[in-house]
Amino acid sequence: MSSDLSRFPARPVLWTVEPQLFVTDMPRSLDFFTSKLRFSVGFVYGEPAFYAQVVRDGAMLNLRHVDRPILDRRADPDLLSAAITVSNARQLFVEFQERDVAFHATLRREPWHGQGQGAFIVADPDGNLLAFGGRTD
Repeated sequence: MSSDLSRFPARPVLWTVEPQLFVTDMPRSLDFFTSKLRFSVGFVYGEPAFYAQVVRDGAMLNLRHVDRPILDRRADPDLLSAAITVSNARQLFVEFQERDVAFHATLRREPWHGQGQGAFIVADPDGNLLAFGGRTD
């Protein structure tokens, strides 16, 4: 079967990404993402629920129920599950502080961040590490 790429007007553009987080307690995870991080529930699937999506602005995270943790973080306790770019990382960091979100790493600037950029890391109840990075001024 041959492919004729000339019939398409432009190159394919990647629009979004939906990281999949493995969670052991779906109700607890949905509560964390909605009450602490202010995501909304996009959908919940299954009875009992084994798959769901949480959404905040353009960020989408898929939650997949598992019976036991999938990742062994003993070898690398800083292994990220997702990195999310935000318009103002400092503002979001303050928002999360006000909601008593526990941080794996507080807001900081690393050598690889551009001028005026920084990031912080949040751990969900299952230990999934979510980095939020962007402007800090």
